[in-house]
Amino acid sequence: MTPPTRAELITYLVRKGIAGHVDTPRQNNLRHYRRLVDGDPYHRFGLTFSHDWTYSEVLALMSKRCGVVGDEEYVWGIDTIDPDLTVDALEGVADRLALAAERREPVMFATGHPLKLREMYAAWKTALAERGCPVVTAAGGYTYEVPAERPPSSRIVVWEDDVAIVTDGHHPRHSHHPFAMRAILGDLENRGEAWPQLVIADHGFAGAAGEAGVPAMGFADSNDPALFLAEHEGKLLVTVPLDDGYPPEDYVPLRDYVLARAGLM
Repeated sequence: MTPPTRAELITYLVRKGIAGHVDTPRQNNLRHYRRLVDGDPYHRFGLTFSHDWTYSEVLALMSKRCGVVGDEEYVWGIDTIDPDLTVDALEGVADRLALAAERREPVMFATGHPLKLREMYAAWKTALAERGCPVVTAAGGYTYEVPAERPPSSRIVVWEDDVAIVTDGHHPRHSHHPFAMRAILGDLENRGEAWPQLVIADHGFAGAAGEAGVPAMGFADSNDPALFLAEHEGKLLVTVPLDDGYPPEDYVPLRDYVLARAGLM
């Protein structure tokens, strides 16, 4: 398949709803911004910040870096992600992947969206591995507990195609928590092994890596401001704004655009 041009990718993102007018409603975005400001750890992804962000500051930053509506009076309805910002960030990801390939850096991939983003990450992982980048894994089988309305409440670190996810022992699970990445980095340290020189991840996987000082790039929806704040404060290299709830095949044009720009096709 021929990778899209920048203009073709922007058109695709808007048509599909991955950027442009997105399915994540305005009221959900604003609720999550308030929860982060209130210190809810579930929405902080394991990150600490240089100061206590106000709600107005978070909204202003999300308007600048993600493209949501900046008007505080707009509280209900459709919200937006700027597709130009999405592609700008994807180009930043591609350029950093190209550098990793050139340097043959150890890399790590992890996702709290195992049924959505894992296949895109796995393709990038394979391309880097083919160019001599060691793929770092650790802490497989590590278990932790999370609050859950219904059991099972256990989460287990599993590597699928060398991409870290968590399961409940039976099924892959969506996850915001930083615990898995903390365990992965801790296991590497305990074994005397080096941390990766680049992490590509989302949610708490990306947050915990950035908080630990590992060079990391993240992907985040318009209702997940923590990674955008982390990029602003220098804890993440890049945060890509996108609707992260689509089936894996819908991210193929994004995957191929990055591979092509990085020279990894």
